[in-house]
Amino acid sequence: MEYSTKISERMWNQLDKGELEAEREKTFIDDIVQKDFIEKELLANTDDIETVFDGGAGCGRFSILLAKKGLKVTHFDISVPMLEKAKEIAAKEGVLDKITFVQGALEDLSAYKDKSFDLVMSFDAPISYTYPAQEKTISELVRIARKRIIISVSSRLGALPYASNPIQKNQFILDKDSKDGWVQWCIQNREKAISDFSFSKESIIKTYETGLFGDIEESKKSYDRGEVPWSISYHFMPDELKGILEKNGVKNIELAGPGAFARTIPNEILVKIMNDPAERRDFLDFCHIYDSNPYVCGMGKDNLFAKGEI
Repeated sequence: MEYSTKISERMWNQLDKGELEAEREKTFIDDIVQKDFIEKELLANTDDIETVFDGGAGCGRFSILLAKKGLKVTHFDISVPMLEKAKEIAAKEGVLDKITFVQGALEDLSAYKDKSFDLVMSFDAPISYTYPAQEKTISELVRIARKRIIISVSSRLGALPYASNPIQKNQFILDKDSKDGWVQWCIQNREKAISDFSFSKESIIKTYETGLFGDIEESKKSYDRGEVPWSISYHFMPDELKGILEKNGVKNIELAGPGAFARTIPNEILVKIMNDPAERRDFLDFCHIYDSNPYVCGMGKDNLFAKGEI
């Protein structure tokens, strides 16, 4: 088993992951923008869909959405805490009987036959966590899709500016009084993060060329010490992702960069918009228009979005 899989299993199976991930969309504005973008795309592309595979489905944000539309969904994730949270939410929403919950790693989809699902989807970059098997993982997701594939992966161009911005998450805090531990850490450590930061041309060029952030060997050593390092993640370039999908026979590919517009706006204005229901609706609608423009697809906040036909 690759270190990436072992690290992901340990990280995403921490006991608090279910609760933390379920609250992200209420905590950070960038998550609101990204999830709204994906929801709009799904609702516009599922009229001819009956069966769905959601790979790395987390707490069920999209598997439950589609189950509520009457679709039969397989909710596949590596994390037991997130699977349990998803079941809890699905039960509250009355769709527990429409979802099959499966624990597993995206690196192994051998249990599923070719063209098993009308729609295959995978969001918020679980594909990127399968490094160095990310291309094989995409190939397998395409293999089990009958009609359509819709995914998002970590974006190299989108993430690189934030590699030089240690306070990037502060821009998207929705409520500074939130009791969320990450929110309070970002606020309390803001000045220290700035003072401790130094720009490394050598480091950022290496990341730009390889798509790999951080020290992978140190992550492996940390894992071997029994610690919980962040998952090893591969960040894609837009033409690279499109090329992989095309190589696997996907047609009519469209790319987008969820968060490209929102990243240009300061926190004070974002919070003001989010707290006004009418402005929030209009803002999210325009974000979808702007972020769908192919000229900004690589500059999404964290993710590079792609959809295509089989």
